[in-house]
Parts: sequence; structure tokens; C-alpha cells
Amino acid sequence: MAPVKKEKAEKIKKKRIVLLDAHAIIHRAYHALPEFMSSKGEPTGALYGVSTMLMKIISDLKPDYIIACYDLPQKTFRHEAYEAYKGTRGKTDEALVAQLKRSREIFNAFNIPMYDMPGFEADDMLGTIVEQTKKNKDIEIIIASGDMDTLQLADGKRVQIFTLKKGLNDTVTYDENAVKERFGFGPELLPDYKGLRGDPSDNIIGVKGIGEKTATILITNFGTIEEIYKALKKKKEDFKKVGITDRIVKLLEENEEEALFSKTLATIRRDAPIEFKIPEKDWRESLELEKVDNLFKELEFKSLFERLKKVLGGNSDHLEAQPLESELEVEPPSEEIDPEELEKVAIALWLLDSDRTNPELKDILDYTGVKTFQEAKGIILKKIALEKLVYVYEDIELPLVPIIKKMEVRGILLDVSYIKKLSKEYHIELEKIEKRIYSHAGKEFNINSPKQMGEILFDTLQLTVKGLKKSEGGARSTRISELEKLQDLHPIINEIIAYREIQKLLSTYIDTLPEIADKDGRVHTHFVQAGTTTGRFSSINPNMQNIPIKSELGKNIRRAFVAAPGHKLVSFDYSQIELRVAALLSQDEYMIEVFNKKDDIHAAVASKVFGVPEDKVTADMRRKAKVINFGIIYGMGVNALRQNLKTNRAEALEFYENYFKQFPNIAGYLEDVKRFAKKHGYTETIFGRRRYFPAINSRIDFVRAMAERMATNAPLQGTAADIIKIAISRAEEGLAKAGLSWRAHLLLQVHDELLYEIEDSAVTEASKIVENAMEHAIPTEYLSNKAHVPMDVHVAVDINWGGMK
Repeated sequence: MAPVKKEKAEKIKKKRIVLLDAHAIIHRAYHALPEFMSSKGEPTGALYGVSTMLMKIISDLKPDYIIACYDLPQKTFRHEAYEAYKGTRGKTDEALVAQLKRSREIFNAFNIPMYDMPGFEADDMLGTIVEQTKKNKDIEIIIASGDMDTLQLADGKRVQIFTLKKGLNDTVTYDENAVKERFGFGPELLPDYKGLRGDPSDNIIGVKGIGEKTATILITNFGTIEEIYKALKKKKEDFKKVGITDRIVKLLEENEEEALFSKTLATIRRDAPIEFKIPEKDWRESLELEKVDNLFKELEFKSLFERLKKVLGGNSDHLEAQPLESELEVEPPSEEIDPEELEKVAIALWLLDSDRTNPELKDILDYTGVKTFQEAKGIILKKIALEKLVYVYEDIELPLVPIIKKMEVRGILLDVSYIKKLSKEYHIELEKIEKRIYSHAGKEFNINSPKQMGEILFDTLQLTVKGLKKSEGGARSTRISELEKLQDLHPIINEIIAYREIQKLLSTYIDTLPEIADKDGRVHTHFVQAGTTTGRFSSINPNMQNIPIKSELGKNIRRAFVAAPGHKLVSFDYSQIELRVAALLSQDEYMIEVFNKKDDIHAAVASKVFGVPEDKVTADMRRKAKVINFGIIYGMGVNALRQNLKTNRAEALEFYENYFKQFPNIAGYLEDVKRFAKKHGYTETIFGRRRYFPAINSRIDFVRAMAERMATNAPLQGTAADIIKIAISRAEEGLAKAGLSWRAHLLLQVHDELLYEIEDSAVTEASKIVENAMEHAIPTEYLSNKAHVPMDVHVAVDINWGGMK
């Protein structure tokens, strides 16, 4: 019988515990991913990264148990021993601190136990768990961390380290042999290695003057730091034999205390006062999918829950036996839903919750908490009335539904031969710029590789990285926003910026448009009526609202859009509509007078701010006033104003304070909006459209400040969006009454501009109708007790969009 028992024992599969160095993973995720922000203004990039990393660990490592270990914000025993421990690290970003706290909710949702202890670091939790389980032969441990310090815990195959090389996807697993291959000695000697060479990231000093190579020679020949000093005191000659110079010997002699102390700081403790217990159930058995689903919804991680279910697969019977409530509440197949009715209810939901852009059936059911569309529709339409959104819904949004469909069906004509010619020219120009970049760099490289670009700029050309943000995995960023900070340092920067602009125009528009045009040469963009939080349309496939207009390169693309034979393209563009709305809502007498006299608003404001007569306003003064005008209504603070004015903080502050001194009504109005938003959680346009700001009272300073900036601008931008939408409907009504509906066609709405294609013989009559509709879009009942502010419209006509005059 004995041999049979032995055979059975050998077949027992070891249980796998994955220990998460939560702090290190969250730090890596924070720096590896973009600065995601939820609709509530909550930073979520690191939380998203932790969630995806957790799924990767589940998928790749297939754990039986998962445990998370945390640092705490208090000082540790290392800080008590050495005040400068980690002293080189700057203050942790508020956004990261907030996500470190919130990350516990992710582990809680997955029912993952968490361990921490005041005075100790997460590494010490890991070391203690490894120590307390070392006699258990039925388990194996994998430590998941972004921190190489944990390699000292590797122990044969029993304890392995799954660590991040770069970003969140490039990983490597170390067992004890792999550590020896990398360093030339075992994991147990890594604290000695760090004790000699130091660690700048933790501000561990080590022995100054000893680097990686020397530390490796010393350890591989003599062993631990204690053994090195024994050998040094016994026979110095042995050190010369292995290539250690007299200078290094002297450094060792002078820094024995520093070396031993640094080793102590670098050594992971295995005696933290915690008692580790293997969970009674494996993590899958204790997982409640509903908790995870609810948290991911709250964090607005729309795709992650479906990804989790795919990762889990069909391997867990108990999970398949417990469908989610949300899955049970899916629309019954017997209920037929009219697509147009669904679209209208989706628009209503968007008005009730501005952050639910382009909502679908699932969003409608989630919002109302009911099982059928008809039930949900009733709830949502009642709430539209309750929240006094009937005018916005019935008079602004619903009339646009058929108009938008007509716009999409008609499309805009593309001059295919012109754009193909443009493609050749731009590709030639791209090659010229490419050669100039290579010339500046002194060699050829992949311009589209951020890594190679970073090496050229920061290593070969040695441009400063001071003040630049980092990208994925902490690499030096070469994004346009960062390169613009270096424009004055080297001519290669402007060439790279030009290269990327042309490349983007080619890939997004020039080389793409001929492929998506129909057989008649027309391009049909898709307008998303509920596509933004501000109330404006968005445009996709292609995005016609994002073609650059300031550069000649962008204008050339606009010239590719032309009128059909016998037609003209006519552009109707509101002049400075948001400044006019600001004057209207604040009732600032001076600004209203300027607009009514049709004077130059920027010159007039410059006259006030700089205290000079209007005829003495210089071009530079006007430029600065323009920056201030638009900056103030967009909630721009002093620092942003300084950057846009290209001046110092003192001068920017002076302009900022003087602006509000000269325009107290504007200042008072913006302050009133902010107070209203703080009290109610939303802002309103003149017509009652709401935009919600859940983060307006956030305890995180920068999150609250961002919400305040957006809130002050929301009524201005939203009212402008409402005015344009009302104008579209009124223009269509006017054209229909005049019998011009089939001779004048709205093609595009781009920012404050409407673009029509009108038959030659109807241009004059139709233009007057559209212009009049736009100038008088605001119903009189919304203007009672308000001084009049004219909504001026610029009209331009041509056979192509880019050549309009």
C-alpha cells in the first residue's frame, strides 16, 4: 500500500498564492497610463491600470488565492532610523494619493484580503508572509510587483517574482536561478548589493564611489558585507587579486558603518507583527461578480467587466450558476422597440445626465432600474418634466433629429482629384522634413518610435528633460504638448512638430477621404446629437469638426470640399458667440455697448485693461486682451493665463485682477455660477439645459479646481450650443415656408458655423433666411429684463469650403 500512497501524494497539486505589492503596482499604473478622469472629475487612470493588471495576473498566473499588501502613509521604522529615507522623492501627486486610497475598493470588490501594518512597508508584509508559509510544502508563492527589491525574497521555485519590466504588459518572472543568472549571486545577497551601491530612488547612500560592477565583484568574491569587511581586515591583498583598487579599498574602510546601515535599510523584514492566514476559500469561490460590476460602473470602466468575464471563462461552476441582476434585467426579446423612439429617449436621458453621452438601451435600463424600455421611457419623460427640461427636449433637441438625418444622407462633395494631388504634395513634403530631421539628428532613426525619438533628443542631442512629463513606464515623453516646451532649444523640434502635423493630416483625412467617399464622391459624416457633455454635436467617421483651420495645411483640406455643379457652398458663422453670451448673461454694460456699436471687442477690452484710449491700443495689447477674454470665460487661472500670454506670473496676475476690476459684472456672474454649482451640483444654460459636476465639492484640491473651471464655462458654452441648435431648426422652418427646402441643404455644423449647399439662383434669398434665423434664435421670453446683445453672423460664399470670402 505504501507505494500507492506515495503516488497519490505526488499527484497533489500545490496551491498557488499570488501576493500583490499593491503600492508598487498602483504607482506603475499611475505613470504608465494617461490621466483618465471620470465624468465626476475623479482621477481613475491608476485604478484602471490596477484592474487590468489584476486580470492579467488572473489570466497568466491562475492563482488559487490572491493577497494584496499595502504601504501606509505613516513613517516606517526605516524613516525612524534614517530621516532621509526616500527623501529624494517629491510630494506624491494628489491624484495618486486619491487612487491609492480608492484602490482598496477594487480588492474589496474581488474579496481579496489586504495586509498592512503601521511602521512597515508593503515589502515587509510580503517578506513576513513568505516567512510564515515557508514550512508549508503544499503551496507556492508568486509575488507580483513593479519593484525589483522583492527579488531578494525568491526561494527556489517555491517563491517567484512576477515583475514589470516596462508599462503594464511587459513582464518577467524570476525564480532563484533567474536571479543568480541576472546578478551573478543569489537573492539572499541583494540587500548587500544595495548596501554597497546604494539606491537613489530610496535615497539609500551605500558606499559613494562604488557602482554596480564593483559591488558585483566584491559580493561574488567575498560574500556578504559582513564577510567583505572580515576579509578586508584579515588580508587586503586578496582584494587586489580580483581587481579592487586601493581607492575602493579606502572607500570601504571609511564607509563600513554606511554600508552596513544601507544594507539594513535595503533588507526586507520578515517579522512584521501580522498573522497570515490562508483564506478558507479560493478567490474564485468567494468572488461576487455583482460587487465588481457595480464598482466598475461607478468608476465608468465600461469595457472591463466584459473583459473580466472572458478572463474567468467557464472554469468556475458557481459563477455560472449566479447570473448578475443586470444580466437578468436585459430587455425581454418579446418587446419590440422602435429605433427612432429609442433615439429620442436616449436624448432625454442625456439631458438628465450630461455625462451619459450617446446612451444606449443598456444605459436607459441601468438609469431607471427597470426591466423594459416602455417602463424606462415613462420614468425618463416624467423626470424631464420634473427637472424643467421640456423646452430643451421638445423645442431644441427633438426637432433636430430629422434634420441631422438629412444632413448625413446628403453628405458633402469631395474633389477627389484635388485631394489625391494634395496627397502627393504632402508625402513629398513629409520626405523633405524627414531628411532634415535626420540631418539634425546626425543619423537615421524611426521618427514614429517614441523610444528612438527620446534617445535622439535627450541622449544624442542632450536636450533637457526638466519640466517634461513622463509617458508609459516612466519614459521621457515626446508628445507634441511636451515637445512644444523645447521649441527654442533646437531646430529639430519644429521639424518634428511639422512632420507629425502632416502625417496626421495624411492618415486622418487626405489619404482616407477618397476611400470613404461614395460613388458620387460624397463624404457622409455621422453626427452624434448627444455626443458631448456641453450640448454640442460631435462628428465621427470622419470627424469633420476637427480639421485644422488656422494653418494653411488644414485650409488646403477644406478646399477639397466643394459645391455640386450649379450650387454654392455658403458658410454662416457666429461672431464671438460665447463672448456675446457672456455679455448677455452677466449684463455687463460696457461689453453690451461695444457689441451694439459693432466695435472691436478685443481692442475695447484692451483699452480698459491697459488704461489707454482705444486708438492707442497696440496689436500686442489687443492680442493679450483676446487671450484674457477667452481665457476668463473658459475658467483659465493665473498660471494658464501666464502660459498663454507668454509672460511672467506677476504680469499675468496683474492682467487677471485688472480684468475683473474693470468688468465687475463678469466677475460677479462667474462667482454666482460657481456658488450655484457648489450648492446644486449642476449649472444651467439660459434655456435650462443642465450639466452636472459631481466633483465640484471634491476634497481633492486639483479635482475641485478643475470642476470649478468647467462649471464657470458650462452655461456660456452650453447656451451657445443651444442657440446654434435653435437656429438650425428655425432656418429649416424658414426655408420650408419659402419653398427652398430642396434648393438649400444644410451639410455640416462645425463649432459656431453652419455650412449649406445652395442652388446658385437661391443663394441670396436662402442666405437671408438662414442669417435671420441665426441672429434671432433666442426666443423673446428668454430675453425679458435683459439688455439686447446682437448675435452677429458672418456669411461667406464660394464653390469650395476653404476659399470662402
